Amino acid sequence: MSEHPNATVVREMNEAMASGDMEGAARRVADNVVWHEIGSAEPVRGKAALAESMGGFSGYDIKWDVHDVTASDDHVIALGTAVATKDGRSLTYRTAEIYHVKDGQVTERWAFSDDTKAITDFFG
Repeated sequence: MSEHPNATVVREMNEAMASGDMEGAARRVADNVVWHEIGSAEPVRGKAALAESMGGFSGYDIKWDVHDVTASDDHVIALGTAVATKDGRSLTYRTAEIYHVKDGQVTERWAFSDDTKAITDFFG
């Protein structure tokens, strides 16, 4: 059984990000993307703003182990465990990420975790 094409888009975007291929990841993101971060009241709007916001994570090493990806014609849900490290500190947390995918690109993304406070404290 082959994977749904929208699941492939999300997997490829995440694999590109994990390998540092931000151009490859950006090709899978719509110009008008709306990106909801864990613990943030306001989403990041637009690909350029998203790229700029990702710069705020420099110095962090984040590894995301994907447990499962399921998809339909409109949505993708990815479940995984992330381990973030910086300056000798580390944080392990579980996430559920929901994506809207249209025409082969992520148009919106929401992320949820098992410990929002720990995440905002760690990345704050």
